[in-house]
Amino acid sequence: MIDTDELAHRNAGFADGGSFAGLGLMPRGSLTVIGCVDPRVDPSDVLGLGLGEAAVIRNVGGRVTPATLRTLGMLAKVVRARTGGPGPGDNHYAVLHHTDCGITDLAAYPELLADYFEVPAGDLDARAVTDPVAAVRVDVGILKRKLRAGVFVSGLVYDVATGLIDVVVPPARVDA
Repeated sequence: MIDTDELAHRNAGFADGGSFAGLGLMPRGSLTVIGCVDPRVDPSDVLGLGLGEAAVIRNVGGRVTPATLRTLGMLAKVVRARTGGPGPGDNHYAVLHHTDCGITDLAAYPELLADYFEVPAGDLDARAVTDPVAAVRVDVGILKRKLRAGVFVSGLVYDVATGLIDVVVPPARVDA
Protein backbone atom coordinates (compact mmCIF):
# COMPACT_ATOMS: atom_id res chain seq x y z
CA MET A 1 0.00 0.00 0.00
CA ILE A 2 1.20 3.49 -0.79
CA ASP A 3 0.73 5.42 2.45
CA THR A 4 0.86 9.14 3.24
CA ASP A 5 4.52 8.98 4.27
CA GLU A 6 5.37 7.64 0.83
CA LEU A 7 3.17 10.27 -0.80
CA ALA A 8 4.88 13.04 1.18
CA HIS A 9 8.30 11.67 0.16
CA ARG A 10 7.30 11.58 -3.49
CA ASN A 11 5.82 15.07 -3.24
CA ALA A 12 9.05 16.43 -1.80
CA GLY A 13 10.87 15.19 -4.90
CA PHE A 14 8.24 16.81 -7.10
CA ALA A 15 8.48 20.11 -5.21
CA ASP A 16 12.28 20.06 -5.42
CA GLY A 17 12.02 19.84 -9.22
CA GLY A 18 10.07 23.11 -9.38
CA SER A 19 8.13 22.13 -12.51
CA PHE A 20 4.97 23.57 -10.97
CA ALA A 21 6.38 27.09 -10.68
CA GLY A 22 4.63 29.68 -12.81
CA LEU A 23 1.87 27.42 -14.11
CA GLY A 24 -1.43 29.15 -14.81
CA LEU A 25 -4.88 27.86 -14.06
CA MET A 26 -5.79 27.54 -17.75
CA PRO A 27 -4.21 24.64 -19.64
CA ARG A 28 -1.53 26.02 -21.92
CA GLY A 29 -2.37 23.39 -24.53
CA SER A 30 -6.04 24.50 -24.66
CA LEU A 31 -6.90 20.82 -24.15
CA THR A 32 -9.42 19.08 -21.92
CA VAL A 33 -9.28 15.28 -21.81
CA ILE A 34 -12.19 13.20 -20.54
CA GLY A 35 -10.84 9.80 -19.55
CA CYS A 36 -11.28 6.76 -17.36
CA VAL A 37 -10.16 6.29 -13.76
CA ASP A 38 -8.41 3.03 -14.72
CA PRO A 39 -4.83 3.33 -13.39
CA ARG A 40 -3.47 1.84 -16.63
CA VAL A 41 -4.83 4.77 -18.59
CA ASP A 42 -3.51 7.98 -17.05
CA PRO A 43 -4.11 10.51 -19.85
CA SER A 44 -0.96 12.47 -19.00
CA ASP A 45 1.20 9.39 -19.49
CA VAL A 46 -0.72 7.81 -22.38
CA LEU A 47 -0.82 11.07 -24.35
CA GLY A 48 2.57 12.41 -23.26
CA LEU A 49 1.13 15.51 -21.62
CA GLY A 50 3.20 17.74 -19.39
CA LEU A 51 2.06 19.38 -16.18
CA GLY A 52 -0.22 22.31 -16.98
CA GLU A 53 -0.77 21.32 -20.60
CA ALA A 54 -4.30 19.95 -20.24
CA ALA A 55 -7.25 19.80 -17.92
CA VAL A 56 -8.17 16.16 -17.22
CA ILE A 57 -11.55 14.89 -16.07
CA ARG A 58 -11.65 11.23 -15.06
CA ASN A 59 -14.61 9.03 -14.22
CA VAL A 60 -15.72 5.41 -14.59
CA GLY A 61 -15.36 4.57 -18.28
CA GLY A 62 -14.26 8.09 -19.23
CA ARG A 63 -17.85 8.73 -20.19
CA VAL A 64 -19.63 11.97 -20.98
CA THR A 65 -22.37 11.78 -18.36
CA PRO A 66 -24.65 14.53 -17.06
CA ALA A 67 -22.15 14.93 -14.20
CA THR A 68 -19.34 15.42 -16.74
CA LEU A 69 -21.37 18.08 -18.52
CA ARG A 70 -22.02 19.83 -15.20
CA THR A 71 -18.27 19.76 -14.50
CA LEU A 72 -17.55 21.27 -17.92
CA GLY A 73 -20.15 23.97 -17.22
CA MET A 74 -18.47 24.80 -13.92
CA LEU A 75 -15.06 24.97 -15.61
CA ALA A 76 -16.50 27.37 -18.19
CA LYS A 77 -17.62 29.63 -15.34
CA VAL A 78 -14.10 29.52 -13.86
CA VAL A 79 -12.69 30.55 -17.25
CA ARG A 80 -15.17 33.44 -17.44
CA ALA A 81 -14.31 34.53 -13.89
CA ARG A 82 -10.57 34.46 -14.60
CA THR A 83 -10.54 35.85 -18.13
CA GLY A 84 -13.81 37.72 -18.60
CA GLY A 85 -14.82 35.63 -21.60
CA PRO A 86 -15.49 32.13 -22.83
CA GLY A 87 -11.89 31.59 -23.89
CA PRO A 88 -10.43 30.96 -27.32
CA GLY A 89 -12.39 29.05 -29.91
CA ASP A 90 -9.49 26.70 -30.51
CA ASN A 91 -10.07 24.72 -27.30
CA HIS A 92 -9.94 20.97 -27.87
CA TYR A 93 -12.01 18.43 -25.93
CA ALA A 94 -10.70 14.87 -26.36
CA VAL A 95 -12.68 11.85 -25.22
CA LEU A 96 -10.30 9.00 -24.31
CA HIS A 97 -11.77 5.52 -23.87
CA HIS A 98 -9.82 2.27 -23.75
CA THR A 99 -9.95 -1.46 -24.38
CA ASP A 100 -10.55 -3.88 -21.49
CA CYS A 101 -12.46 -1.22 -19.54
CA GLY A 102 -14.07 -2.22 -16.26
CA ILE A 103 -17.27 -0.39 -17.20
CA THR A 104 -18.08 -3.35 -19.47
CA ASP A 105 -18.38 -5.49 -16.31
CA LEU A 106 -21.13 -3.16 -15.14
CA ALA A 107 -23.38 -4.17 -18.05
CA ALA A 108 -24.67 -6.83 -15.65
CA TYR A 109 -25.99 -3.99 -13.46
CA PRO A 110 -28.32 -2.00 -15.72
CA GLU A 111 -29.93 -0.09 -12.84
CA LEU A 112 -26.52 1.13 -11.68
CA LEU A 113 -25.56 2.24 -15.19
CA ALA A 114 -28.94 3.87 -15.79
CA ASP A 115 -28.41 5.89 -12.64
CA TYR A 116 -24.85 6.79 -13.72
CA PHE A 117 -25.99 8.02 -17.13
CA GLU A 118 -29.23 9.45 -15.71
CA VAL A 119 -31.31 7.61 -18.31
CA PRO A 120 -33.96 4.88 -18.13
CA ALA A 121 -32.46 1.37 -18.15
CA GLY A 122 -34.16 0.77 -21.51
CA ASP A 123 -31.99 3.50 -23.06
CA LEU A 124 -28.64 1.97 -22.07
CA ASP A 125 -28.01 0.30 -25.42
CA ALA A 126 -27.65 3.77 -26.94
CA ARG A 127 -24.69 4.39 -24.57
CA ALA A 128 -22.65 1.51 -26.11
CA VAL A 129 -21.20 0.50 -22.73
CA THR A 130 -19.52 -2.66 -24.00
CA ASP A 131 -17.90 -1.20 -27.15
CA PRO A 132 -15.24 1.50 -26.61
CA VAL A 133 -15.18 2.59 -30.26
CA ALA A 134 -18.95 3.04 -30.42
CA ALA A 135 -18.93 4.64 -26.95
CA VAL A 136 -16.39 7.25 -28.09
CA ARG A 137 -18.65 8.15 -31.01
CA VAL A 138 -21.64 8.44 -28.66
CA ASP A 139 -19.77 10.68 -26.23
CA VAL A 140 -18.29 12.89 -28.95
CA GLY A 141 -21.82 13.31 -30.33
CA ILE A 142 -23.05 14.44 -26.91
CA LEU A 143 -20.24 16.99 -26.62
CA LYS A 144 -20.92 18.33 -30.11
CA ARG A 145 -24.54 18.97 -29.08
CA LYS A 146 -23.67 20.51 -25.71
CA LEU A 147 -20.47 22.55 -26.17
CA ARG A 148 -20.30 26.03 -27.60
CA ALA A 149 -19.69 26.57 -31.28
CA GLY A 150 -16.10 26.91 -32.41
CA VAL A 151 -14.37 24.45 -30.09
CA PHE A 152 -12.91 21.17 -31.33
CA VAL A 153 -13.99 17.70 -30.20
CA SER A 154 -12.27 14.39 -30.91
CA GLY A 155 -12.47 10.78 -29.77
CA LEU A 156 -9.66 8.32 -29.06
CA VAL A 157 -9.45 4.69 -27.98
CA TYR A 158 -6.34 3.51 -26.16
CA ASP A 159 -5.36 -0.13 -26.53
CA VAL A 160 -4.10 -1.38 -23.15
CA ALA A 161 -2.27 -4.26 -24.87
CA THR A 162 -0.25 -2.21 -27.37
CA GLY A 163 -0.07 1.19 -25.65
CA LEU A 164 -1.27 2.91 -28.83
CA ILE A 165 -4.28 5.12 -29.41
CA ASP A 166 -6.65 4.95 -32.36
CA VAL A 167 -8.16 8.24 -33.49
CA VAL A 168 -11.80 7.17 -33.87
CA VAL A 169 -13.18 10.68 -34.33
CA PRO A 170 -10.66 13.22 -35.70
CA PRO A 171 -10.85 16.74 -34.26
CA ALA A 172 -13.82 18.59 -35.70
CA ARG A 173 -15.10 22.07 -34.92
CA VAL A 174 -18.48 22.26 -33.19
CA ASP A 175 -20.98 24.00 -35.46
CA ALA A 176 -23.18 26.88 -34.34
